[in-house]
Amino acid sequence: MSASALPEAVRGARPGALLFRRFAARKAAVAGLVVVALFVLLLVFAPLLAPYDPIATSWSAIRQAPSWFHWMGTDEDGRDVLSRVLFGARASLLAGVISVGIAASAGVPLGLLAGFAGGATDAVVGRLVDAMLACPFLILAIALAAFLGPSLQNAMIAIGLAAMPVFARVARGATLDTMTHDYVEAARALGNPPWRVMLRHVAPNIVPPVLVQATLAIASAIIAEASLSFLGLGQQPPSPSWGSMLNSAQRFLTQAPWLAVFPGLSIFLVVMSFNLVGDGLRDALDPRSD
Repeated sequence: MSASALPEAVRGARPGALLFRRFAARKAAVAGLVVVALFVLLLVFAPLLAPYDPIATSWSAIRQAPSWFHWMGTDEDGRDVLSRVLFGARASLLAGVISVGIAASAGVPLGLLAGFAGGATDAVVGRLVDAMLACPFLILAIALAAFLGPSLQNAMIAIGLAAMPVFARVARGATLDTMTHDYVEAARALGNPPWRVMLRHVAPNIVPPVLVQATLAIASAIIAEASLSFLGLGQQPPSPSWGSMLNSAQRFLTQAPWLAVFPGLSIFLVVMSFNLVGDGLRDALDPRSD
């Protein structure tokens, strides 16, 4: 297609502005981004927004239904559920972001090196990744968390290591695709050393698929953190976490259903929103989606 055949809004547009317009055209993705931004604000301003201390108990307010004084009710120890949901967002969202950061930091360089070097390096890395992918993500995360010990920090490491093979595979595939482009061959023909070609010409061009994978992986990491906390391998009581709140709520589902509704709804909204943002970002980065 010639440049004159492109729409006037596309011709001469900067890549960043074009990406923003393509993303903004997807209403579901924008709605997901708004919800994610809202939860981030709640995370940052939780100490100011929480009406009560999230770990303060009150034996006179045990399992009270939602009311004007406790908008989301109280739990089995008289603690305010709204305050615990707000502070629980810190554990869940930070665990999702940090664990994905660990996975990307370990997996992307490994996949980039394997795809660029090829040969024995690619074979060894490929077999290692295949071996880790043979074990389901959540099962591997639980095994690693149990080995490292129950804590939020160890849960982040376990989730990050369990998600690392996916990033390695995505980075390797994107590297192999990028190396078929003419500008990589031109860089080699000009006498650039391999490390410069890899870091200057290949690495920046695998960022879009890695970014999409990271957005989608955060949603999976939040579910994994909630699962580990539910099993007692994540955030430890009395510090709040959505998963540990669900673990406590399972004993009172008939007497106090609000104990499970609000943390469960929070997990649902955040995970769905990150998935919508990831899908929208993937479509915005792919010109064939239009």
